[in-house]
Amino acid sequence: MINLKFYKQMLLNPFQTFFNYTQKKFIIPLFLSCSFFFAGCAMITIQIGGKISPYEEKTISGKGEDKILLIDISGVITSKSRSDVTGIKKEPGMVERVKEQLNKAGKDKKIRAIILRVNTPGGTVTASDIIYHELLECKKKKDVKIIAAMMDLSTSGGYYISMSADKIIAHPTTITGSVGVLALKLNMKGLFEKIGIEDETVKSGGKKDITSPFRPFSEEEKKIFQEIIDSLFQNFVDVLKSRRKELSTEEIQKIADGRIYTAQQALKLKMIDKIGYLEDAIELAKKEAGLKEAKVITYHRPHQYKENIYSSNYQGAPHTVNILNIDMNSFTDRMGTKFMYIWMP
Repeated sequence: MINLKFYKQMLLNPFQTFFNYTQKKFIIPLFLSCSFFFAGCAMITIQIGGKISPYEEKTISGKGEDKILLIDISGVITSKSRSDVTGIKKEPGMVERVKEQLNKAGKDKKIRAIILRVNTPGGTVTASDIIYHELLECKKKKDVKIIAAMMDLSTSGGYYISMSADKIIAHPTTITGSVGVLALKLNMKGLFEKIGIEDETVKSGGKKDITSPFRPFSEEEKKIFQEIIDSLFQNFVDVLKSRRKELSTEEIQKIADGRIYTAQQALKLKMIDKIGYLEDAIELAKKEAGLKEAKVITYHRPHQYKENIYSSNYQGAPHTVNILNIDMNSFTDRMGTKFMYIWMP
């Protein structure tokens, strides 16, 4: 049967009519089918609750009036919020979360020390620098001692943030180092030519599309990028000089070649102060703050599991159901060029 109304709409508004038709006939059924298919074997996170609740305090060990705050620096360091495949916001980004916790700690006179539980390969230059700066500002305003406790990884931006601490203690199996800057640019010109994709970019200047994946760098553009990399690298080195004063210029030059180190190597190179476990970091925090006893506390969202010092501070927003464990932001972020303090094995 011929649908005259459909053909009339196609003539009057072809693009909108076609979109509505395909959405109704194909896209929505496909999405629903995939949802049912994956429901038994994977997860899609769908926010079904209200706004994200503020942090609440929980004591996880110790006793006494004075407090030691445990803050997580885990995952890739970025200011971006994490979202699921639907694009719904789940939890503020790391910069936002750390700032929120420091603000809350600043109002509590009983907090005498902060332990940073660092487990990260690094992240963007700016996010790393913001967290480093906020921790130093917290120390100035509150006169609080900070201990960095390195876990699996504390490389590049993770080490950068750790240098805000009064003392750095690494787990016996920690990997650290990777002092330096990284910026990736994909050159997909050959692939695009093979599959028939052509670039028709319209631009105001010859270097406006300097990071375009449709073409390689020119020699001049490589020089421009290298100058930026060198400037950001010097910033890293300056922080290393100011925070690890026991290191000579020659020792810093040796360290800052981008390589990674074990905890034992890092201790020998004077990049850290001690090797130990999280319990040792707590004892060190007490000693630095001049405390005989203290409660170890953490901040968490309502309904988050928080039982001991190894419980993660980040578990997403409450009232979420995971169907497909896909972080589209992380995927799309890789498509653009960013300047990173990060180790990428």
